[in-house]
Amino acid sequence: MCGRYSVTPKPKGNSRIAKLLEKNLKDAHYNSAPSQSLPVVTQDKPDVVQFFSWGLQPFWAKDAKSVKRSINARAETLTEKPSFRTLLKTKRCLVPANSFFEWEVTSSGKVPHRILLKNEELFSFAGLFDEWVDKSTGEVLHTYTIITTEANNLVKPIHDRMPVILSPDAEELWLDDNESQDDLLSLLKPYDASKMKEYPVSPLVNSPINNVPEVLNSL
Repeated sequence: MCGRYSVTPKPKGNSRIAKLLEKNLKDAHYNSAPSQSLPVVTQDKPDVVQFFSWGLQPFWAKDAKSVKRSINARAETLTEKPSFRTLLKTKRCLVPANSFFEWEVTSSGKVPHRILLKNEELFSFAGLFDEWVDKSTGEVLHTYTIITTEANNLVKPIHDRMPVILSPDAEELWLDDNESQDDLLSLLKPYDASKMKEYPVSPLVNSPINNVPEVLNSL
């Protein structure tokens, strides 16, 4: 799964998403966690950075607490679940990130690792979003989930799942209204392990209260 990641201002990279984020992200999210309002770029507004809450609240939920919000969606079962299958057609999004965190289970406890690209450039997770309306107030809640796939050889010793990372070209295809379902699903695969790196980090990252640059430092 993916339960924590980082996204910071002035990202490295020259992709369109990196340039968008450079202009629109003011606050650093070193330790992004579920329920927080975080930057996304959506299929219907591909040239705008919006801030949605992490954890998908489906539009059909009766109230804010009637269902458990999904922070992740498995790529392998997207088309089997009606709610995800519908979103795959019209409500896809990119979730910009610099890195993500996973916890390795060891004999002495869980050890957090930071996982990122070797060139340390900004990338995007493949995501889905939805809109939920509070019928009592009319307030609209925008939420999203991050799609996961099986781990590549770099991540596998740490965790058996990883978020889907899209290349800059794949980012544009993910937002393209004209892509077929099969073509979209073909993008949801493990990222090339040879282009990534990882290292253990401080237990500071265990608590989302610690939104500080030190959570990115190697032990």
